[in-house]
Amino acid sequence: MMKRIIPIILILLFALSGCSSVKKEQNTAAYKQISQEEAKEMMDRADGHVIVDVRRQDEYDAGHIPGAILIPNESIGCDSPEALPDYDQIILIYCRTGNRSKQASEKLAAMGYTNIYEFGGINTWTGEIVTEETEE
Repeated sequence: MMKRIIPIILILLFALSGCSSVKKEQNTAAYKQISQEEAKEMMDRADGHVIVDVRRQDEYDAGHIPGAILIPNESIGCDSPEALPDYDQIILIYCRTGNRSKQASEKLAAMGYTNIYEFGGINTWTGEIVTEETEE
């Protein structure tokens, strides 16, 4: 009986461990949810921040916040995104309504990113929005 239980327990522990890393264990802070007004103020500062749109490519192309880079929420897994090499950089995250940006923020915080600010969805954004055509 014990010979069957031990392998099952080990398999469960391995499966539940998921994407663990030393960086994840060091990070005790989660992301911070801020208002869109706070996000606009932060975007006006020259502090090395990055704006991240976590929607799909077609949604991004239809209209996004100026300067935002696209990292779809679905593409964020266990490994840090190449576009975000600095774990301490200020990261401002949004999506369409705020659901995917919260998910992406949680995933990035779990990877060890320390300065994540989630500000909801572009559907209520009152600032400037650009399309691929207007950027060219």
